Amino acid sequence: MGEPTRTRIGWRDLPEHVRSAVQEILGDRVVAAVSQPGGYSPGTADRVRTAGGGRAFVKAVCPALNAHSVALHRAEAAVAAGLPGYAPAPRLLGHHDDGEWVALVFTDVAGRHPRTPWRDDELATVLRTLEELAVTLTPNPVPHAPAAAERLATDFTGWHRIAADPPADLDPWARAHLPELCAAAERGLTALDGDTLCHVDLRADNLLLDPAGAVTVVDWPHACRGPAWLDTALLLVNVLLHGGHDIEALLRRLPLTAAVDPDTLTGVHAGLAGFFLDGARRPPPPGIPTVRAFQRAQGDALLPWIRHRLR
Repeated sequence: MGEPTRTRIGWRDLPEHVRSAVQEILGDRVVAAVSQPGGYSPGTADRVRTAGGGRAFVKAVCPALNAHSVALHRAEAAVAAGLPGYAPAPRLLGHHDDGEWVALVFTDVAGRHPRTPWRDDELATVLRTLEELAVTLTPNPVPHAPAAAERLATDFTGWHRIAADPPADLDPWARAHLPELCAAAERGLTALDGDTLCHVDLRADNLLLDPAGAVTVVDWPHACRGPAWLDTALLLVNVLLHGGHDIEALLRRLPLTAAVDPDTLTGVHAGLAGFFLDGARRPPPPGIPTVRAFQRAQGDALLPWIRHRLR
């Protein structure tokens, strides 16, 4: 997990009309709220309890905090409304959008994030869930979800932007192999066809393990149509970041990735590395001061592995 957002507002910081709208969705008055750590949004992320004992999870943001987060909340509302009830994801109870504030109200999921560095048992449970999720969400149940190649097209041109304006601290090997990295990312992007609804932002802080060991996947604003193996490949970036596991062995062993062309997987991870390293050199977005360091850490973790694979 990355360092949590430290500038997040809480339930009591919301305007009265937004709190009232949430309570109308819940059909009861909120009497307690506990802000949740983790994630990269300056908006609320509260587990709330109502006077009648009901529980829910509320997230809300406005453009003054971060305009991009508002767009993400709207996108997540549209995706969550289309997820089938049997998917391991929180149910959307309702949402409020007054043109400025966007608030989403979900069922509360009892659970915690997987521990990092990843434990063998928790990683195995999550990977099994991703296999089941790929079956559950094929064919794609959200008709308006964009194609993965469309969603990631700009992200995967990160190496091109780096080549046009290389940062002074660019890794020497990467500097010497920029054309190869650009080509690998392009190759990965062209391989993202598929009709599975993919989460595309899987990491420990977007997963919850309940006391019985069941996994819930949260935060779906980036969802898109892609290959069934994509989310598994992306989760392994988080595993690689935290260390302790043989990523090569996992890619060869896991059912969803074992049959995928290794050059395709290398290309996808090269595209992600370019996105992270290009993004990390930019000023932090409003209200989210920690995200650039997290992007840099992910890019730095991926680069030696990609170097090995491209050899």
